[in-house]
Amino acid sequence: MYKILKVKKISTYKNVYKRIKRKDGWKKDMPKKKTFFICQNCGYESRGWLGKCPGCSQWNTFTEEIQQLAGKKSRDAVLSDVKLVNINDVQIEKEDRYKTGIKEMDRVLGGGIVKGSLILVGGDPGIGKSTLILQICDKIKENPKIIYISGEESIKQIKIRADRLGVSNSNLLMVSETNFNIVQSLCEREKPNLLIVDSIQTMFNEELSAAPGSISQVRDITAGLMRIAKSMNIAIIIVGHVTKEGSIAGPRVLEHMVDTVLYFEGERHLSYRILRAVKNRFGSTNEIGIFEMKDVGLVEVDNPSKIMISGRPENVPGSVVVSSLEGTRPMLIEIQALVCPTSFGMPRRMATGVDYNRITLLMAVLEKRVGMQLHNFDAYVNVAGGLKIDEPACDLGIVTAIASSFRNVPVDINTVLIGEVGLTGEVRAVNQVDKRVMEAMRIGFKRCIVPLGNVEVIKNMKEVNNIDIVGVGNVQEALGIALQ
Repeated sequence: MYKILKVKKISTYKNVYKRIKRKDGWKKDMPKKKTFFICQNCGYESRGWLGKCPGCSQWNTFTEEIQQLAGKKSRDAVLSDVKLVNINDVQIEKEDRYKTGIKEMDRVLGGGIVKGSLILVGGDPGIGKSTLILQICDKIKENPKIIYISGEESIKQIKIRADRLGVSNSNLLMVSETNFNIVQSLCEREKPNLLIVDSIQTMFNEELSAAPGSISQVRDITAGLMRIAKSMNIAIIIVGHVTKEGSIAGPRVLEHMVDTVLYFEGERHLSYRILRAVKNRFGSTNEIGIFEMKDVGLVEVDNPSKIMISGRPENVPGSVVVSSLEGTRPMLIEIQALVCPTSFGMPRRMATGVDYNRITLLMAVLEKRVGMQLHNFDAYVNVAGGLKIDEPACDLGIVTAIASSFRNVPVDINTVLIGEVGLTGEVRAVNQVDKRVMEAMRIGFKRCIVPLGNVEVIKNMKEVNNIDIVGVGNVQEALGIALQ
């Protein structure tokens, strides 16, 4: 007969199991392996497999992963290492930065690469991420020691691109490696000033059972790179792939872990590229850098306004120039509109470079406040040059472009429009109108239609000359001036 183990005052199976383990000589806090399922799209964790992710509503995205759990650590041992600091005792010093030698890149970063920071650069495949980083390695000031870790290309492939770009920095060291433990050992041995990882999705930690590029691998390696950057004061740039939805592949927490997130935007068939800061702990998040892709690499665009309105047709209905503000940089952008009778019961509304819902709203304002019968007309709105604008200061230009095409009346080629349009048809004041007007005057425009609320600010500017400032209070008044 089997001997029954009697345990007093034990009500749960879990406690009985612990007593048996201690009796057999097992360790009380022995590390265990935990099996769980994680969504490869958003990082949602579940103890069991799910067909549909509760976090992102995607199907068949859960994969099984094994996580090693460490033993428990006493609370007193943890608290003994924690020290509180009074906020008044903290000394603030200006960040040490490396000038990249590329003005557009320094503008977006807020003055250069901060030492000990972690920068994430994302973009579509073939957009020019590796090209931009190689050019930074060649033009960076102070000649820091650079290690380029490539997980996608061989050393010879990188050398071919470097010869095409004219990169010949003797302080640039390259290695083709995907093992994160080896990369960490290289940093401890070589002690570089700048580390580049291309790309984060190809790196893996052999201590994790997940495949390279999975949620667990990307999150763990990014955390490891952050520890290297802060402990060794090494500036690190990592390259991330972009999914078909336009976000960086990996969990959303990846963007929260790094110091700076840069997106490299642009169409493959267009030569212009835009570098935009989505997150920046050491600078503004509203700045953009504009580059042009040529056979010698990425070339900075010093005067984007002149390029964006170059080739603009003269005396053609539906073409309007607006003054947009990207961070601290004013830019003149051409907005084109085409309004034509529809052949269907439901008219089409298409927008490229602007928000579709904003176009629908502004067309409703034209129908209600101006009396334009647009319900039987298709409307197409496009921002020339492939740019994307989302600020309300371009509303007046969009409304005027649609009305110009509808009435078949061109807008004067020397006119710039600035203003936000409300639902009651009023033209509201915008911020930093002085920079917008100065940019229009520098390019050579003769007339600027602005909200009445901004006229007083412009009149107090001493630099304004050779340009006619016209203030308007509502949309109907603005169209009467622009479409004469």
